Amino acid sequence: MNRLFLFFAFFILLTFCSFRTTLPTESPKSLSAEPKRIRWLTIQQAYALAQRTPKKFVVDVYTNWCGWCKVMDRQTFTEPAIVDYVNQNYYAVKLNAEQTGDITLGRQTFKFIGGGRRGVHQLAAALMNNRLSYPTTVFMDEKFELIQPIPGYLDPRMFHQIITYFGQNYHRREPFDRYKAGTYARVYH
Repeated sequence: MNRLFLFFAFFILLTFCSFRTTLPTESPKSLSAEPKRIRWLTIQQAYALAQRTPKKFVVDVYTNWCGWCKVMDRQTFTEPAIVDYVNQNYYAVKLNAEQTGDITLGRQTFKFIGGGRRGVHQLAAALMNNRLSYPTTVFMDEKFELIQPIPGYLDPRMFHQIITYFGQNYHRREPFDRYKAGTYARVYH
């Protein structure tokens, strides 16, 4: 009986010890670093910052019901190279095209215009040249002047091409197709 007791005690001790060695010493959250994120701002915050420190703007015009907007949030806006480039070179703005609150920029106030099933915010419509399509990515220069709105979902590779094209002012020197085929093709991996 003593041998049987010792055997079970040894077995339990051995099982406990092996179980303890397989447990991580840290919690899973502390094992992985927090993922990089784009520092999204409201349009008012970005506008105020640009008055002191000029920088280009990238504006993600979205709606809550837009499926491709959510895909872009998950796939494109989480890519580390994109996060780094946007945070360094742009003021990144999220703008809900159907928000109902007024937006004042400088001396101009933009309002929500109700109509149809949903309505649209005046600022969103102005940024998209009244071509309502979601998502639309809008690029603006340091003076808050429109460079170009680009409607539709942009995969990470295409979005990276576009942010570098506008970010480094290639749009002033050459067409996008030439940039994409030439300079960019050699540097993007």
